[in-house]
Amino acid sequence: MRRYAAILAVIAVITCTVPAMAIPGVDWAVGKLFETAWDYITRTPLDEVKENAEKGDAQAQYALGLVYYSGKDVTRNYAEALKWIRRSAEEQGHPDAQCFLGYMYYEGIGTPQNFPEAGRWFRKAAEHGHAAAQYNLGLMYRRGDGFTQNYTEALKWYLIASDNGDTDAQYSLGMMYYSGEGVPENKQEAAKWYTKAADNGHATAQYRLGAMYYDGDGISQDYGEAFKYFTMSAEQGNAKAQNFLGRMYHSGQYVKQDYTEALRFFRKAAEQEEAQAQYNLALMYANGEGTEQDYEEALRYFRMSARQGFAPAQEILRGIGLTW
Repeated sequence: MRRYAAILAVIAVITCTVPAMAIPGVDWAVGKLFETAWDYITRTPLDEVKENAEKGDAQAQYALGLVYYSGKDVTRNYAEALKWIRRSAEEQGHPDAQCFLGYMYYEGIGTPQNFPEAGRWFRKAAEHGHAAAQYNLGLMYRRGDGFTQNYTEALKWYLIASDNGDTDAQYSLGMMYYSGEGVPENKQEAAKWYTKAADNGHATAQYRLGAMYYDGDGISQDYGEAFKYFTMSAEQGNAKAQNFLGRMYHSGQYVKQDYTEALRFFRKAAEQEEAQAQYNLALMYANGEGTEQDYEEALRYFRMSARQGFAPAQEILRGIGLTW
């Protein structure tokens, strides 16, 4: 190990870059659909839920479908889930059930995947004012899933969902304006929508907004605002925000330089397989920053990062004749 020490000890470039944006999927809205029925499920005996469902109670039918979908107190059975959710959606017009039925068709759960049918059920729920369905319908138009791709329709439904408080729609509007997807690129408008979503608790929007403030990307550079939004996002477990906080503590940007805190945040992100954080953590072990110098740990984290394709980690290992 000593023959690697001279090389490893001089490495000191902490890295943070903002990756390309991935479009969130319809499954982002599923948790919201569970929230509306889970209280009923947890406080009502299963036999009573079944009895009420058989009598035509829309909420009970929807709840029973979720019981079979989740496998709570029963053997998971997607066909039964589909049956009861469809009855609630079709016979009773229950908006949450309509949205969830759209989700099952979209993903092909308990039924063959069918985008047009998914779109039909999302539209029914959306026209009843269901914010998650409005978001999902906008997503389908944006992607061209089951419809001809239509950014005008995507924007329309995202705006309607945003007005109804859907944070995924607010975040998605920020993405569209940031990258000029179907609209003229406008980073100030992107920051406006990211701020709406971020202030409503959307972790990825908090991270993206923090990155815009950090880099002065379309808005005035402001390390204080960057730190605020990175912290909000990191507290929700966002690994990329944790990595940026590590960098800020490491370099003393806005906050007092603190290698112990930098190490802590890099470790949190690294444990979530964040390749840049694994690389940054390796650098700190190599240089003995915030911890005892430990080349074995440095190499371990360099290899973790390199295996995920992170080029700087691969270059370091290649430079000392090691594979990953």
